[in-house]
Amino acid sequence: MNTRLLLAYDGTGFGGWAAQPGVRTVEGVVTAALDRLHGTRGPVTVAGRTDAGVHATGQVVTVSLADGPPTEALHRALNDVLPPDVAALAAETAPEGFSARFDATARSYVYSVRRGVVRDPMRASQELHEPRRLDRGLLDELADLVVGSHDFTAFTPIETEHRTFRRTVEAARWVDTEHGLAFEITANAFLRHMVRTLVGNMIVTARGDRHAGTRSFAELLEGAPRTAAGWTAPPHGLCLVHVRYP
Repeated sequence: MNTRLLLAYDGTGFGGWAAQPGVRTVEGVVTAALDRLHGTRGPVTVAGRTDAGVHATGQVVTVSLADGPPTEALHRALNDVLPPDVAALAAETAPEGFSARFDATARSYVYSVRRGVVRDPMRASQELHEPRRLDRGLLDELADLVVGSHDFTAFTPIETEHRTFRRTVEAARWVDTEHGLAFEITANAFLRHMVRTLVGNMIVTARGDRHAGTRSFAELLEGAPRTAAGWTAPPHGLCLVHVRYP
């Protein structure tokens, strides 16, 4: 039976989503939990392969299962055997052939930034602390530039498995939060490190640091090389919050 799962996890203690030998990964603990409950299962397909340290509140996976708990009770059964930093939020039967990855039409991420002189130790693994002054209006202008279809070569590592670098961003904006700012972005798909490098370059630009590179931010969105862009923000402020399907 093809099953769709909605997952949330704190990425702090994981080397990313994808299973790797000798590394604790989200895929590794999820498949181990599924194997404890089911005699037979197929491969797990994930909507977004989050990097080490990146969190999720709306991750989606699909997997074919047999000989285990009924689907309507599966998320509760999984939570009995999953570690504390991963939770199954929901489980449902999916149509045969439905893929969490290939049927997704958009993915949404949020990057959280704490403002002010003092960091919050209770949130330090969930948000970037930025004590320096930022030009709030400039951040809004930069986010507006991101919307649309662009070549994001400058915003992904030079060594990459990607073959095409054009992505379509449906929405991008900075919003005020109780203790700082959050960058919200939705796109049809993302390159590796794309959101983090966008955030890093926007922050560097908004605080007036001219060492980020000589090209303007708009020029970076026209297929500039990675070496033209600046800082990649750390992973711990990033969270996958939603995956959209038709």
